[in-house]
Formats: sequence, C-alpha cells, structure tokens
Amino acid sequence: MRSVFLVAWLVLIPASALAQPLFSPSQDPLAGARVFDAKGCIKCHAVGGTGGKVGPDLARTARPRTFYDLAADLWNHAPKMAARMRTLGIERPNLDPIEAGDLAGYLFTLSYFDQRANVDAGRRLFTEKRCVVCHTLGGRGGAIGPPLDGLTPLASPIFLAAAMWNHGARMTELMEREKIVRPTFKGAELADLIAYINSTSPRASRGPLYVLPGRADEGGRLFVQKRCVECHTIGSSSDPTKPSLAERAVGLSLTEFAAAMWNKAPAMQQAMQSRLGGVVPELRPQDMADIVAFLYAARYFKQAGDPRKGVILATNKGCLNCHGLYGERGKVASDLAVATAIDTPAGVLSALWNHTFISDPRADRDRTPWPSFRGEEMADLVAYLRSLKRGG
Repeated sequence: MRSVFLVAWLVLIPASALAQPLFSPSQDPLAGARVFDAKGCIKCHAVGGTGGKVGPDLARTARPRTFYDLAADLWNHAPKMAARMRTLGIERPNLDPIEAGDLAGYLFTLSYFDQRANVDAGRRLFTEKRCVVCHTLGGRGGAIGPPLDGLTPLASPIFLAAAMWNHGARMTELMEREKIVRPTFKGAELADLIAYINSTSPRASRGPLYVLPGRADEGGRLFVQKRCVECHTIGSSSDPTKPSLAERAVGLSLTEFAAAMWNKAPAMQQAMQSRLGGVVPELRPQDMADIVAFLYAARYFKQAGDPRKGVILATNKGCLNCHGLYGERGKVASDLAVATAIDTPAGVLSALWNHTFISDPRADRDRTPWPSFRGEEMADLVAYLRSLKRGG
C-alpha cells in the first residue's frame, strides 16, 4: 500500500512544483540576538565564547552553510536538546515565525566572524606587504598614507571592506607614484594584519566590533542603486565578464571578502572605466554590510528542493506514519496538506522547532525512531510539503 501511495504522489505532483521559488529573506539580526537571549538559547549555546557550554559555540560552526543545513541541524538535535533542557530544568520556548526568522538572521550573521587571528604574523606582514612604507603604526612607518594607530573600527571587517573600496583607487595611484608593488592578500593574512593593527590601539581593550548586521533586502536595493548589477550577477552566470558574487561569497568570511575586493580592485576599476565612465560608487560601512548580507543570503536561501524526492523521504523517514493528508483519518499528528507555516523560511524553522514540543501518544513499542535529515533532504521535504498546497 505504501509503495502504491508513493507512486501516485510522484505522478500527481505538478511539474511546476519542481521549480521551487527562492524564499525572500527579511530577517532582523539585531532582533534575533535579543530572541537568542530572551528564549534562553544562550543558557546552552555560546557565541564567540560567551554563553553556555552545554551545546556547541554557534559562532564557530563550519562554513559554508545554507538555510536548510540550519533547519536540518535544528531538527536532528531536537530530541537531545529537549532531554538536556528537561535535565537542566530549562523551559522549552515556543517560536513564532517572526522570532524564528529573526533568530535565523542572527545565526546567519555569525558566519561573518573570522577565526582567531595571529598578531605576530600580522606584525611580520605589516613589513612584508610594505604597509610600513606608507602608514605609521606603533611609532614607525611612512607618512604617505594616514597613520593607523588607534583605528579601533578596523576591527570590523565591514568597516575595512568599505574603507579599502572607497580609498582603493587613491591608494593604487600613490603606490604607483612611489613605485611600491601593490600587495595582495590570501587566507588569513588580512585578518592577521588587522589583529596587529588593533593590538597597537590604546582603545583595543574595548573589544572589536566584529560585524555590522546587514539587511539583505536593503542590500538588494543597493546592489542595483550602486550599479554593482552592471558588472556582476547573483545567480549562475554564463557571461564570463559578469561573475556571480553570490557564488564567490559563499565560502568567505568578511575579512576574506574584504581581501578579495582589494585583490580584484585594479580589474574592477578598469571595468568601471569602460562600463560606468570611471565612476566608483561610494559605500558607507552600513551600505557594505547590507550588500554583503544580500550576497550571503542569496546563497543561504538558494537551495531549491525537489518535491518528488521529498515524497520519497516523507514515506521512508516515517513522516506519513504519523501525519495525514487531505483529511486522512487515524493519524496521531496534524494534516500536512493544510500546513500554513512553511510558506517562508521563518515559518519552516518555527514549525520544525515547535513540532518537537508535541508528545507522541503512542506506546514506546509503536513509535518509530526519530528521523534525521541532511540539508538537501530537508530542502526536498519542504518542497514536497509546499507542493501539497499547490497540488490540492
């Protein structure tokens, strides 16, 4: 019977459902940080070393990650998290779609953080990259460029990316005049250099401003307004002269992103001469934060699922043992065909988290093991659940 049901659904799913539209991200990372505290997440999880030690430090998870990786992790660890919360006497919070969306936005921005930098390596690079020829730092260096002592905002890679973009053309001109070979940066070199610069600052003890949380929707508008769109795409590109920034940004931390912008600046300036009449758009730090958030989010929410694979997963993972479809009787859980929360990424997270509050009324011997999902499988499952509404 189960195989007959599965084949029927594979035939009935409309072809249009296979092209899952991109979710539109509109999360507020700052509000998400408040949700992280208010809902007690910080009691179990740390962020950059601050917070609980029960679960992993969420600022140190591996990159790159997608929205569906986050959703799958949340689901897979739900039973263990629930057990630990019961043991510790922590009340399990409910998340509405707005709170879940803001929390996802906050967790997304944690990928901006760089790994711990090496001050000694940065001190060596300051000389090797010949920064010392133009800039004064710690009482030594040249006077061609501004002194770098005390520039605590450089601790923000977003601030640095904006500054390097806005002053890049002038810096290149000065280096050519002084016959200084223009340096490039790879790996953690720029992060190490920033760490050294910050170590000389008398205000460094205040702690670094790691990130200006960007607004993805505003970044999309700026991507057009600042004319980035005339030289770059966001999705896949068949035009080699218009590379996709979303694809390039996915594995980069913010400091690596700033280094990539610096390394590519001469080529970009040449392109702007021919396409934009040499006009280089000015970018404030917040502008840069918003644009980078847009680029990260375009990739973060890009993964589209296949509903035909999703129905196979729903069957094989046991979802349909508990959940009914279109008024099916005799099931202990909700009807999947009338689910409304999964129309947005925030709704998906909210539904997955709140779903784990429900106790299975069946005897232990009748329960199926808690299924686990990979990120791509979660994308397929959500695509299938969304197709139920279109198919009905």
